[in-house]
Amino acid sequence: MNDTLAASRYQLAEIGALLAEPARAAMLLALIDGTARPAGELARAAGVGAATGSAHLKRLLEGGLLAVHEQGRHRYYRLANDEVGALLEALALPRARPVLPQPAAADRPLRLARTCYRHLAGRLGVGLCDALLARGYLQTTGEGLRLQRAGADALVEAGLDAVQIDALLPLAGRGCLDWTERRLHLGGPLGVSLTDSLLAAGWLRRRTDSRALQPSDEGLRCLNALGVRWESVGLTG
Repeated sequence: MNDTLAASRYQLAEIGALLAEPARAAMLLALIDGTARPAGELARAAGVGAATGSAHLKRLLEGGLLAVHEQGRHRYYRLANDEVGALLEALALPRARPVLPQPAAADRPLRLARTCYRHLAGRLGVGLCDALLARGYLQTTGEGLRLQRAGADALVEAGLDAVQIDALLPLAGRGCLDWTERRLHLGGPLGVSLTDSLLAAGWLRRRTDSRALQPSDEGLRCLNALGVRWESVGLTG
C-alpha cells in the first residue's frame, strides 16, 4: 500500500469517527448554512452541557472540520470551508432510491432552493448552473468553473449589480453534487459570491426557520430570462 493510500485511509477513518458522535454531527449540521455560532449555542443545538460541548468543538477543530474566529473575548465557530459543507450534504446521498419518492410538504422548500454551506442548492441551484453552462456563460477551465464576460453581462442585464458581478470574474467555482437532485450546482468561491448577489438583489430571501431560500416573483422571472426553465424546477410559468 503506498503512502498516499494509507494516509487517505486513516484520514477517512478519522472523519468517520468525528461524524459518528451525534452531538458533533448536530453541531456541524447547525453550521451548514454558512453561519458562525458561539460555543454555547452549538452546545444547546447538540443537547449537551458547556464542558462537553467544548470538548466536542476541540475535536472538530483538531480534525479540520471547523474553523474559529476570535472577536474580543468571544469565539465563533464555522465550517472550515465549503468542501466540509459539500461533504455534509453528500452524506445524505445513501438515502437515495432508484426512483425518488415524492418529497413531504415540509421538504419541498428545501428541494426548491436552499443554502449548501453558503451557495445556492436545490432545483434552482441546479437549474441555474445548467443554464449558465448551456449558454456558455460558465465554462470549465484548469482552475475550475469560471464566469465568462458574456455571462457577467447577461447577469447585469437581468438585474444584478454590475460592481458585484464584475468582482465574480476572477473567482473560481466547482461543481457540487446536490443531494436532492443528484446533479451539480455551482459551489466554491464563485458559487458563494453569486448567491450573495442573488440575495442582495432580492431574487432570493432567507427564511428564519430553516436554510431554505424563498425565491421572489421577480427573482423567478429574472432566472427564467437567464435560461432557468420553469419545468426544471417544478414550477409553472
